[in-house]
Amino acid sequence: QVQLVESGGGLVQAGGSLRLSCAGSRLLYAMAWYRQVPGKQRELVATVSSGGSTNYADSVKGRFTISRDNAKNTMYLQMNSLRPEDTAVYYCAAKTSVFGEYNVWGQGTQVTVSS
Repeated sequence: QVQLVESGGGLVQAGGSLRLSCAGSRLLYAMAWYRQVPGKQRELVATVSSGGSTNYADSVKGRFTISRDNAKNTMYLQMNSLRPEDTAVYYCAAKTSVFGEYNVWGQGTQVTVSS
């Protein structure tokens, strides 16, 4: 059974920073961060391949950095220059096969950015 556990969310003022962590029970393939606001569609924030190649949503480019430590089975999202519109529940996700979909999900961690 593969498990992902997010941590690091919280309340921060606009312009501040947070670092989210996603701990996996074993090494996985591509991993990603998503976020969702109640009543809105889930949004892909950033992805990182097993080799460390990254992609970002336009809304977070230059502010967020996704990374992973394969030795620790852990993925991170460093969030800088946070804005109120970044407020959401952030979820980590992973693929259990190289060509599969994101089929493993964490429980989510709340990020709230005050104005």
